[in-house]
Amino acid sequence: MSPEPVSSRPWLTLVGIGEDGRAGLSPAAGAALDAAECVYGGRRHFALAGPLAAEARIWPSPIADAYPGILARRGRPTCILATGDPFHYGIGAEIARLVPADELRVFAQPSAFSLACARLGWAVAETGCLTLHGRALPNLIPHLQPGARLLVLSWDGATPAAVAALLTERGFGASTLTVLEAMGGARERRRSARADTFDLQAIDPLNTLAVAVAAAPDARVVPLAPGLDDAWFENDGQLTKSDIRAVTLAALRPRAGQVLWDIGAGAGSISIEWMLRRPGLRAFAVEANPARAARIRRNAAHLGVPGLVVVEGAAPDALDGLERPDAVFIGGGVTAAGLLERALATLPSGGRLVSNVVTLEGETVLLAAFARHGGGLKRLTVAKADPVGHLHGWRSAMPVTQWTWVKP
Repeated sequence: MSPEPVSSRPWLTLVGIGEDGRAGLSPAAGAALDAAECVYGGRRHFALAGPLAAEARIWPSPIADAYPGILARRGRPTCILATGDPFHYGIGAEIARLVPADELRVFAQPSAFSLACARLGWAVAETGCLTLHGRALPNLIPHLQPGARLLVLSWDGATPAAVAALLTERGFGASTLTVLEAMGGARERRRSARADTFDLQAIDPLNTLAVAVAAAPDARVVPLAPGLDDAWFENDGQLTKSDIRAVTLAALRPRAGQVLWDIGAGAGSISIEWMLRRPGLRAFAVEANPARAARIRRNAAHLGVPGLVVVEGAAPDALDGLERPDAVFIGGGVTAAGLLERALATLPSGGRLVSNVVTLEGETVLLAAFARHGGGLKRLTVAKADPVGHLHGWRSAMPVTQWTWVKP
């Protein structure tokens, strides 16, 4: 019988460790840790797991600088120490992209989310589990729904107060914040306060924040449907209006994990609402006007999608080097030489392009594209009731011509 190839034998072990240190490890996890020649981890992990006979390598900054050294040890017993469950906002997923699953062994501990739910009596499946560790605070905003229960991994001891301030500013001051510190160890502590009177001090950097969301009648709740009120977007008039925006998002048909190019982004409303549809959706907002580009960044942060990438420059040249999109929206500049052809060529098979125009010149371009490539063509009109003396009548907005095309 030929020997098993090295690629199918586990050589890299991920050991989740809690605040109870070695006492909380299973015999198999402890044996794997003791058998390793080299162990990677943070200073806190080594303090919890010690003493170790193996070579200890503390994570560098950035942590990715350690990956070549780990991969160079392929076939030799190596261990990585992680907090709790390495695959729940931990290093596990990143390592699994580098090392095949059949070369890994994983000994997970309960995650901070599981521990927190056990302390609070919350159901994990009914609780929003988020992280602000290394992420911008506004990422929390779309999750602030009345009655929601959220668990948030904090960046440090200052995170709970920052969350409390954000909640209060947006009309969620009555929310209850519970800070769970150093769960699972001798230093464990749990304290609660309202967001608008939050005064907890000396919070351990290792903390998880539980939020029971309570909204005032005027709270700024980001709706779950597309077509946010126009007033939510800072703009100079260059804005895809609410009703047209909802139809446009439906035409773009976002799917999980997709990337959008929003060309001639104006106030950024299309790319912002694209990202709000589901976590993991990404977008590039391309805008030539510097003042508008800055405005898009402010709108994105205010509405909870600070990860929107704003590209300042004129298309099509500004598109150079961008990640290939799954969908393209052209809301401005469709008459620019070569832009439409560039967008059509860039899309993969099955990719979608949607373009809205209100000018005759823009409509001429879309009519020609429709004649050449097919697709769908619509005329969208919206009329709203407006005062006429002491009565009311219909006032129509400018009609919008929309071309939708799916690449064969």
